[in-house]
Amino acid sequence: MNPEPTLNQKVKKISVDDPSSAKPRDFGNLLDWQQISEWAKEVFLHSVTLRNLSYLYAIQIATYILPLLTFPYLARVLQPEGFGKLAVAQSVAHYLYLVLEFGFPLSATREVAMVRDQTHALRDILKGVWGARLILIAPVSFAAYLVWVFFPSLQGEDELVLGAFLYALGLVLSPIWFFQGLEKMALVAGLEFFIRLFATGSIFLTVRNPSDVAMPLYLHAGSSFLVGVIGILLVFQHVGFTTPALSGGWRWLGKGLSLFFFRTVVSLYTGANVLIVSLLLPNAQVALYAGAEKTVKALIPLWEPFNRLFLPRFSFLLHHNPLSARRLAAKVIFVMLGIGLSTAALLWALAPWLVKVLFGESYSEAIPLIRILALVLPLIALSNFLGIQWMLAQKMDNPFNVIISLAGIFNVIFAWVLIPRFGLIGMAWSVLLAEAWVTLAITGYLWWTRHLPRRSYEV
Repeated sequence: MNPEPTLNQKVKKISVDDPSSAKPRDFGNLLDWQQISEWAKEVFLHSVTLRNLSYLYAIQIATYILPLLTFPYLARVLQPEGFGKLAVAQSVAHYLYLVLEFGFPLSATREVAMVRDQTHALRDILKGVWGARLILIAPVSFAAYLVWVFFPSLQGEDELVLGAFLYALGLVLSPIWFFQGLEKMALVAGLEFFIRLFATGSIFLTVRNPSDVAMPLYLHAGSSFLVGVIGILLVFQHVGFTTPALSGGWRWLGKGLSLFFFRTVVSLYTGANVLIVSLLLPNAQVALYAGAEKTVKALIPLWEPFNRLFLPRFSFLLHHNPLSARRLAAKVIFVMLGIGLSTAALLWALAPWLVKVLFGESYSEAIPLIRILALVLPLIALSNFLGIQWMLAQKMDNPFNVIISLAGIFNVIFAWVLIPRFGLIGMAWSVLLAEAWVTLAITGYLWWTRHLPRRSYEV
């Protein structure tokens, strides 16, 4: 009599590039949840892709979802006026960070992935990236000063502007991009999650009245510095002690320029909207739009782990195994689009309840804003896959940048035209129209050049 096969014998050999191939031949009793959970554990432990994706989601949750837990509290304690000011300061922090990161989470990660086994080359990348960021501190400091002096909503707001600057500086210290390229993110992701969880909880203890409006910025800045310092020590453990090199920094500024340009113009229709509204409408209106945008933007980072994980993966596969790249692409787009459609439908249905719970009755005008902005989620899923993961993996940086640049320009023009006439609804429609342009233009370009995944590499 043949012995009963073990669980491991029932599980097929798991492919790193195709974790979905890890299917048991026969579960026997489909309701044996213990066996199913053991099989799922086997899949996770053997799939580098699934593990890395889970680590990246932990970081995204720590950075974007955990702060969402503080919205109901901050919206009520700070009141619309203070909540609007905080939203503007957070947008300024986003732009300062955007300059300091200079697109390196994409460009440097791609380089690390290509030389992950060459310690000397890894040191050169670190020296160059750190050197570039040292060079960028001066213009970023000057930009923060200009905001403090001239920007209407933050003019003379010393604590808010300084908090925004420190927050941006702390965020850029994190070397998570380096460990992404190595596909060794477990420890850094865990540290980032728990440290930011502590900072989020501290907000409830320290923000007591509208005068504490800057405190969330300082708490998140402190947690970011701590994550960055620990991460850098882990880098030294991997490649040895390394210092920034200004000469290499200038070279890396040149290397990262195209992707920095991409991130900047993207922000014209993703990160600049609160700033645009603050220039045209009072702070109380800014708070309404910021509340709606933050609710939707809490879901937009769902795509970032896919981008960071599959950009280097597609860069490798398209060069070495195009057929595997096409097969993986079909699975990735199916998952991303499914998440986009389901989250959009969920937001549309739950918008009244979310506004009431998160912000209170005084923010009821944010309900139609959330419903309009929710429509961008499936569009972003498509544009992130076809643009960031597929076009950039094939180094189609120039056409991609042109499409994104036009989207940013369109968004600003639409906003300045629609806001005076339709108010906050006009800003929401401006964002939706800009995102629709990006998705249609990328799809059209790839179809015209025969680089859509299903048309690529056809004989």
